[in-house]
Amino acid sequence: MFARFRKTSRPQRAGERHPDIRHPNIFQAAAAYVTACAEDDQEALDEAAGWVSPEALSFGVRELACRAVVALAREQGRSPRAVTEELMGLPAS
Repeated sequence: MFARFRKTSRPQRAGERHPDIRHPNIFQAAAAYVTACAEDDQEALDEAAGWVSPEALSFGVRELACRAVVALAREQGRSPRAVTEELMGLPAS
């Protein structure tokens, strides 16, 4: 899955994009990063972390977490707070 995002061995100049290489956006990077974390795949985690800036990755992971919690809450007919507390192992408030 991650192979399509790998860079070629040819050095590129700043700002140059190779036409055969897809450059992932922050949401693709976040999805790959979280997936690698869930699968305990350090190599894929490191690779995904290099696709975008740390700030962009953080934003993407935050957005993914919010969307996942909302989807789970809707699916379970519960509040997002209840879902997050359960996921994090926190006592219900």
